[in-house]
Amino acid sequence: MIKNLPNTTTSQISRELVTIREEGGAVALGRVLTLLVQTKFSGIEEAILAANEASRAHPCRIIVLADEDIPSDSEPRLDAEIRVGGDAGASEVIVLSAYGEAASDPESLVTGLLLPDAPVVAWWPGVAPVKPATSAIGRIAQRRITDAASQPDPRAWLNSLAENYEPGDSDFAWTRLTLWRAQLAAVLDQPPFDPITKVVVTGASDSPSTDLLAAWLGQKLDVEVERIETVRGQAVSGIKGVKLERASGEIEIVRNIPDVATLIQPSQPTRDINLPRRSLRDCLIEDLRRLDSDDAFGSLIVSGFRLNNGPSSAEGC
Repeated sequence: MIKNLPNTTTSQISRELVTIREEGGAVALGRVLTLLVQTKFSGIEEAILAANEASRAHPCRIIVLADEDIPSDSEPRLDAEIRVGGDAGASEVIVLSAYGEAASDPESLVTGLLLPDAPVVAWWPGVAPVKPATSAIGRIAQRRITDAASQPDPRAWLNSLAENYEPGDSDFAWTRLTLWRAQLAAVLDQPPFDPITKVVVTGASDSPSTDLLAAWLGQKLDVEVERIETVRGQAVSGIKGVKLERASGEIEIVRNIPDVATLIQPSQPTRDINLPRRSLRDCLIEDLRRLDSDDAFGSLIVSGFRLNNGPSSAEGC
């Protein structure tokens, strides 16, 4: 069910939520957090779809702030839309569109709609504020989720995040590495255990996850990491492969087709492994599992990333 509330107030929205629960039987019991989503109006449905799917694993109240390119001198107005039931997954969705002076203070718009005594997570699916922790909705959130891949310059964004990082910040560029990190850890947990002497990481020039993977390997293995940039327009974007060099031979994971990679190891048969690109839903579900600070990401972004984010070489022309 979708209920439209044009030219409304947060108090009226709260009363309407109570009415919907009383008349329709919808309840807020079991909600574990409030998810604040701030995005351009053009990307709102994609963000809501991902949030709805994630809410099946983490029941929550979703509040969406739809940013529209409206002149600041427009007549002050707040329009709202409430979605419950089949239109809201395992959550309730409140979409807020503010105009004029009403849009000047996003924090005041959402404060009265937060679930009481529940954690708050802020998510920017698109362009994020330079300092997420001190932004209007970031100030009231325990976790703040950004996506470097959605920024105009992903590499510059990671450098900016390194300078402005606060505990509780996280980024989907890191979350997309979970499967790669797990696979590499599993490979290195097998004999022989001779040390890695060099690492080569290959991926798209505009792939922040490739940059973070190179930085993580350099930090954990304390070795030289070469970053090779692939040619734009190839079938596989993002991370293409990792090569680990050591005395007993090279270990290589190469993803030449989407979702499937080839694992090559000395004295072992070559085999295919499942290594899919992660969706917004998958990334959001993982990030909502923990509401404390991600210390591994924090350590990497403030030290390892900046140390390893040097000049890259190019593959092809």
